[in-house]
Amino acid sequence: MKIARQFIDLSIYLENDVLSDPPALAPKITYQTHTDTLGEFIAMMPGSRAEDYPDGEAAAAEWVTLTTHSGTHLDAPWHFHSTMDARFGKAKPSITIDEVPLEWCFQPGVKLDFRSFADGYVATAADVQAELVRIGYELQPLDIVLVNTRAGSRYGHNDYVNAGSGMGREATLYLLERGVRLTGTDAWSWDAPFSYTAQRVAQSGDTSLIWEGHKAGREIGYCHLEKLHNLEALPPHGFMVSCFPHKIRNASAGWTRAVAIIDKEAP
Repeated sequence: MKIARQFIDLSIYLENDVLSDPPALAPKITYQTHTDTLGEFIAMMPGSRAEDYPDGEAAAAEWVTLTTHSGTHLDAPWHFHSTMDARFGKAKPSITIDEVPLEWCFQPGVKLDFRSFADGYVATAADVQAELVRIGYELQPLDIVLVNTRAGSRYGHNDYVNAGSGMGREATLYLLERGVRLTGTDAWSWDAPFSYTAQRVAQSGDTSLIWEGHKAGREIGYCHLEKLHNLEALPPHGFMVSCFPHKIRNASAGWTRAVAIIDKEAP
């Protein structure tokens, strides 16, 4: 039996001209052409001259200024809080991105379609349950759950950071209690946009609403992907997700080229 393998890119670009973060957090890429680096090559190869290089060209290169949360990235439990897994007894120090188990990062994927939810809506456990019933799927331990929000359609637009729904504490814990350890969203944040959370906190005085989805990691440690893209191209399930993060020592997150893999029997 022959297998036809399809790869679906779930990552956004790291680029200068499309804001995927608030301006103060935006990455900056400085491009060097093949001639820009001639001086560097000559310094590393003493005695060489520009004319010694074919067509007078050295190498193209880039300098990038960014945070570990720029572009599509995987957040480690350390990002959410200094401790994790309090649900299992005594809380322990949260793991950093270089300590995330690799098996968490290559598992079957499940997509929850929450595009109909309004910007700023906070999804509940009941919303997750209803969507799983709709797609006819029962969660398995270590499944990677991806949340498709309206934000995916707003990437490249000025309202991207404030677009999409978020996952609340109870929705997040619903997943974690069933063995999920890695989740993801095409929105800027796993939680609802800060602008909407600020309004709720101001109106209710309930500060527990601040970053409630992230803070669920205090109880059960987990990772999540943020700023995914192209989730609309995925089926509800029946695919694998590969999202190994860059190995940055003691970091709160790592950049990743998130990819979905679908295997089908070839004709």
